[in-house]
Amino acid sequence: MSAFRVIGTAGHIDHGKTSLVKALTGIDTDRLKEEKQRGITSELGFAHMRLPSGAIVSVVDVPGHERFIRTMVAGAVGIDAVVLVVAADEGVMPQTREHLDICELLGVRSGVVALTKCDLVTEDLVTLAKDELREVLAGTFLSRAEIIPCSAHTGTGLVDLAKAIERALRSLPGRDTESAVRLPVDRVFTLKGFGTVVTGTQWSGTLKVGDELLALPSQRTVAKVRGLHVHGKAVAESQAGQRTAVNLSVPLTAISRGETLVPPGILAASSVLDVELRHLPISRAALPRRSRLIVHLGTAQRLCNVMLLDRDSLQPGQTAFAQLLLAEPLCAMPGDHFVLRGFSPQKHHGTTVGGGLVLRNLSV
Repeated sequence: MSAFRVIGTAGHIDHGKTSLVKALTGIDTDRLKEEKQRGITSELGFAHMRLPSGAIVSVVDVPGHERFIRTMVAGAVGIDAVVLVVAADEGVMPQTREHLDICELLGVRSGVVALTKCDLVTEDLVTLAKDELREVLAGTFLSRAEIIPCSAHTGTGLVDLAKAIERALRSLPGRDTESAVRLPVDRVFTLKGFGTVVTGTQWSGTLKVGDELLALPSQRTVAKVRGLHVHGKAVAESQAGQRTAVNLSVPLTAISRGETLVPPGILAASSVLDVELRHLPISRAALPRRSRLIVHLGTAQRLCNVMLLDRDSLQPGQTAFAQLLLAEPLCAMPGDHFVLRGFSPQKHHGTTVGGGLVLRNLSV
C-alpha cells in the first residue's frame, strides 16, 4: 500500500485558496497570464507541501467559480483530504456548500477547514464565522474537522493549519500499488525537447519508465513512458497517491483531458453503468424515473440518461439503484465515485443534484 497523499482545496471564489496554497508551499499555482490579470483561478493548480513531520504531500488547487465546476471536480477526484477554505469576512457561500457536497459524493472522508482572511475581521466575527461553519458542517464528513483561523497575508495560523492537515491525513488508508495503473488525465501539454506530457493523480498501481500505456476511451495508440516526474523531479517510478507527470511517446493530439491512462488489455471503456445513486437533500424536486443529466467521473464529463431501476421517482435525500446510459463511453470501475449535475441551480447552491458509487460497468 502506498503512503503517498494528495490534498485539495475547495471553497467559494475569492476566499483565498490560491493565496493560502502559496503561503503554505511557496508555489504560485496560478500559472496562466489571464488568471494573474483577473485574479481568478480558472484551471487546476499544483504544488507540494512539506508537513511538520517532514513528509511531502501533493496539493491540488481548484477554481472556486461556478463556471469552472467541471475543472473543480477533475481536481477533486484524486484527493485524500480536503482543505475547505472559507473567508472570515464573508462566511459560507453557495460554492462552499456545493464543493462540500461534491467532495462528499466523491468519497473524500477527511479534511480541515481554513478560516482565511482573519486579519480583516474582529475576534467576535471570527467566533461567529466558526459557529456558522459548525452548523453547515453538521452531518457531513467534516462535522468534526478542525477549524483553523488563519491569514495568508500575515502568516497567522499557518503552522497550526499544517499540523491539522497532517492529523487529518494520519488515519487514512493507503492506496493500492499492486493493482493495474490508472491515471485520469487532467492536463495535456508539450515541452520542447520532451514532447507530449500528461499529468494526473495516480489512482492505483506502480508506473515505471519504459512501461506501455493506453488512453481510454479513445484507444488511439499504445504509448511508451519516456520519463516520469513527481514534484518537479525526475523519478524511475511513481506510485498510487502521487501527482505524476508522464512523458509519452505519442503526438499531443493522441491524448485528451478526461481520458484515463491504463496498461493495454487490462480495462475497457464503458457506455452503461449500474450505480447506487444518492439524490442530494438540497434538491428542489424529486428525480423522475428517467432524466437527462451530466455525469462527472474521474476527469471526464459526459451527458447521460439516468434511469431508476426500482422506483418511479427518487426524493431528495434518498438513495436508489440506477443505470447511467452515457452519450460517450468513459473509463470506470466498480467502486468509483461520480457526481451528477443538472442544468438549473438549486437554492443557495450550484447545479449538483447527486452522485454515488459505480457497482458494475458494461463494456462498449
